[in-house]
Amino acid sequence: MIGILLAAGFSRRYGDLDKLLQPLPDGRPIAIASAESLMQAVPTCIAVLRPENKALADFLSSRGLNLVFCSKNDQEMADSLATAIRFSAQFSASDGGFVVALADMPYIQPATIISVTRHLKVGAAIVVPTFQGQRGHPVGFSAKFRNQLESLKGDEGARSIIMGYSHEVTLFACDDAGILADIDTPADLNPSNPKV
Repeated sequence: MIGILLAAGFSRRYGDLDKLLQPLPDGRPIAIASAESLMQAVPTCIAVLRPENKALADFLSSRGLNLVFCSKNDQEMADSLATAIRFSAQFSASDGGFVVALADMPYIQPATIISVTRHLKVGAAIVVPTFQGQRGHPVGFSAKFRNQLESLKGDEGARSIIMGYSHEVTLFACDDAGILADIDTPADLNPSNPKV
């Protein structure tokens, strides 16, 4: 199984700062917290980044993630995911499927990600965690979706696959508000943030 950390977005709503390097209340950069949770559940992980984001690349590489860079023309969410899936072919672990996480969602508990992997290991095709009835992240895909994931384009990510194969989606409830909490603006880092 491969963990994929999507970290190639432009974070336009965050302002001039590199959102993914901003510290959480515990001092860890946003992307590092997200990566560490993913790596606790999935030992082989790939991070997708923009070529110009050297500081983030250095941070993630130092944590043991495999890095792949999106070309300047392929930096929408689906393009990033497709790039990671193609890159993952070199790892035998990709035969076990993929857990797709977003680098700006640092509050997801490792136990939730482990639950996604367990569902994939027992044969689920697509796995989506829910919190209080709302679908969240990360999303798991069995290896049978490799070709569809490699072919994605645009900013919709894998939503089209999830909708097209809705009869194969396994939903599981978890007690983890972090599956819904992304960091979009500096205010989202406030410890009293209602997102978490």
